[in-house]
Amino acid sequence: MSDYKILNEKSIDFLREYLNNASPTGYEAEGQKIWMNYLKPYVDEFITDTYGTAVGVINPDAKFKVVIEGHADEISWYVNYISDEGLIYVIRNGGSDHMIAPSKRVNIHTDNGIVEGVFGWPAIHTRRGGAKEDTPKIENITIDVGCRKKEEVEALGVHVGCVITYPDEFFILNKNHFVCRALDNRMGGFMIAEVARLLKERGQELDFGLYIVNSVQEEIGLRGAEMITQRLKPDVAIVTDVCHDTTTPMIDKKKEGHLESGKGPVISYAPAIQNNLRKMIIETANENEIPFQRLASSRATGTDTDAFAYSNGGVASALISLPLRYMHTTVEMVHKDDVENVIELIYNSLLKIKNGETFSYFK
Repeated sequence: MSDYKILNEKSIDFLREYLNNASPTGYEAEGQKIWMNYLKPYVDEFITDTYGTAVGVINPDAKFKVVIEGHADEISWYVNYISDEGLIYVIRNGGSDHMIAPSKRVNIHTDNGIVEGVFGWPAIHTRRGGAKEDTPKIENITIDVGCRKKEEVEALGVHVGCVITYPDEFFILNKNHFVCRALDNRMGGFMIAEVARLLKERGQELDFGLYIVNSVQEEIGLRGAEMITQRLKPDVAIVTDVCHDTTTPMIDKKKEGHLESGKGPVISYAPAIQNNLRKMIIETANENEIPFQRLASSRATGTDTDAFAYSNGGVASALISLPLRYMHTTVEMVHKDDVENVIELIYNSLLKIKNGETFSYFK
């Protein structure tokens, strides 16, 4: 593990287990159990809500409350229709990409356990070439579970409403890139858990309550964050999510900005970002020689930051993002240096609040 500044063997084992477990939107419970089990030695207590958001708390009796947050859910599909021929048509659960579906293996989650299947696609020999060739669409991608009749599919326990995930698992590419489905945004849950670990292992005591929040249902509209912020009523929220590495092909930098994995955390500018809090985070990065990049958003960040910022009469909120390649595919990719630097930036921002930044500064 000599290539890591912060992470250790236990961290990577946790990351592997956490990512390999399915955690589709609305069905995050098993992943939350893994996350809470890892976090348990580093917090004083847990809070969970009706829909499954999990919160580890340090100093629960403190007057002022700071949230660090990621989200736990991954994109998936729902069974929407089973044809008489035994083929399954789907609808999205979150922003699932129909273009990558053909030839992918899937797991259908049923009361009888996992039913395996594949997204089929017509052989190249049978398709029309040229401009008239059909492309994958939500209306024409289907899952084959090896049955030829609707009744055979139903006998497996598959029914309308069953959730469907990809089974692709975590691996490390070229020693310095983490690759898996669902890095968006279980990397966020992983990184905030590592912040809690560092606080404990480095003996840092905070003079405020720290709420380490792993929200559910971000992928369908920031719903978990909307619920938990009303319950916690924090004073400050530092959210971490992913953003696009825009150096891969077919991305317009003039539209998406220039962001690159391996070049550091991304600090956002948007109406939801409280200016003094962002200034403090940038100062923290400079003081600790943490490289960072900048991203401008127009109306909204599209992350849980927006849910926290506009809740409870306004919560000082900021967003620290992790550059990611191939978002919403099964080969999402991040650089290990960025992961460690996001952890360091959140950790040191908390210490800066502790060591002199008053909460009135964020008003």
